[in-house]
Amino acid sequence: MSKVAVLTDSNSGITQAQSKELGIFVEPMPFYIDGQLYYEDIDLTQDEFYEKLTQGGEIKTSMPITGNLMDTWDKILKDYDEIVYIPMSSGLSSSCATAKMLAEDYDGRVVVVDNQRISVTQKLSALEAKKLADMGKSAQAICDALMSIKLDSRIYITVDTLEYLKKGGRLTPAVAAIGSLLKIKPVLSIYGEKLDKYSMARTMKAAKTTMIEALKKDMDEVLKIESIDDVMISIAHTQNLEAAEKFKEELLEEFPGKEIWIDPLSLSVSCHIGPGALACTVTRKLINLD
Repeated sequence: MSKVAVLTDSNSGITQAQSKELGIFVEPMPFYIDGQLYYEDIDLTQDEFYEKLTQGGEIKTSMPITGNLMDTWDKILKDYDEIVYIPMSSGLSSSCATAKMLAEDYDGRVVVVDNQRISVTQKLSALEAKKLADMGKSAQAICDALMSIKLDSRIYITVDTLEYLKKGGRLTPAVAAIGSLLKIKPVLSIYGEKLDKYSMARTMKAAKTTMIEALKKDMDEVLKIESIDDVMISIAHTQNLEAAEKFKEELLEEFPGKEIWIDPLSLSVSCHIGPGALACTVTRKLINLD
């Protein structure tokens, strides 16, 4: 039986400390801030990131540096037969395509999963992959299982400010100015490969209602679930824990007794939307993690 390691990146929200507890390897994402290189959760904390972001620092995201990633693979493969690598969605970064290309030199020992996940949905995939590895599944079998529910996940995000969407070119300055004036809260969605506009709301309360209704609709019409136990519902936020906990209470009114995770949103997404954002997700579960 092959000994299979599970590797993801820090976009999953799994910290270096948690990775040791979970037995899941985590590749730290690099960021260039005002020209200086930092690694998430190594020499860049969430608080430091937001401090630099709100002070107007020039932040550029980067895919894992090729040499670093191969060094990580080589190190892991000294103790394991195979690696399942779950990077962030290929629709949000070129890191997945690069990893697939690099894996071609590893004779099938590194299997890259392109199931288009980010943040809490990526974390769920990593946890499920680890459970399957512990059950004795091969790297390819784990990849096939994760890919079988690739599109059974949705993320909805509402932002507190339009400033960062404007900065990243996702909104024209004119639209951003009008939106800020009218206090409009866009609701964005991540489904499959890309981040898109889902709807607009006039208040944060209305935006949250929109997101809750969207989750319910997805469960009925897209995922067509038979039981609430078939899915994981999660909340993510950008430096907005208090609001996230309040949002959890509102979600529990709709889905009583449901376990709901709260995690910080990936910094790779956060730099495009800024602090104060709230997100919720619904994802089909592959297996029971209990």
